[in-house]
Amino acid sequence: MLKILVASSKGGCGKSTIATNLAAHYAQGGKNTAIVDDDVQGSSYRWCQKRPSGVPGVLGVQGARRGWVNRLPPDTARVVVDTAAGKHADDLASLVDEVDAMVVPVLPSEFDLEATLAYLKEMHRLPRLKRGKLPVALVANRLKPWTNFSQEALQRIKDFPYFPLVAQLRDSQGYVVLTGLGKSIFDYGSEQVQSHQHDWQPLLRWLKKAEPAD
Repeated sequence: MLKILVASSKGGCGKSTIATNLAAHYAQGGKNTAIVDDDVQGSSYRWCQKRPSGVPGVLGVQGARRGWVNRLPPDTARVVVDTAAGKHADDLASLVDEVDAMVVPVLPSEFDLEATLAYLKEMHRLPRLKRGKLPVALVANRLKPWTNFSQEALQRIKDFPYFPLVAQLRDSQGYVVLTGLGKSIFDYGSEQVQSHQHDWQPLLRWLKKAEPAD
């Protein structure tokens, strides 16, 4: 079972979008997949409930209370944990000890860059992260690559300490529309959608390396 934590203290950076699209990708690949929604807003949990017939289902689990791993069906192959904004190192310490990889989305805005840098410094103090025992990926999200600011933001993220920039996801209204339908970009095969699917490949390859040995 590969367990992925999607986390950031900054609200609105795309945690639920990344969590739901990862889950849909794994479900489309034939993996029994669950989302553990640790956010009281319950966005990812409701997305699971909206999944229409014709696309693979994703199990929604509310809350990451103690022992949440043991409450998952035994044949679960992939778990994505979606966390709330405002949660800091002490709030996430127990989750950090349970998962196999962590993904941190970063938006190309001054507020987000400053907040994420402070967050990474705080998280790095957790023993497992400080010892390098948990792989952490930074994902630049909602990029507009044709703008100078996005390019400057990318360089700043690359210069962040502790953890690498692994993937760059371009901005698209399609994410918003599909999320509202309980779907993801991995539920479609059009040429336009496939170009955005390609953005995810570096992250998916990185996560594959984090899979625990059987």
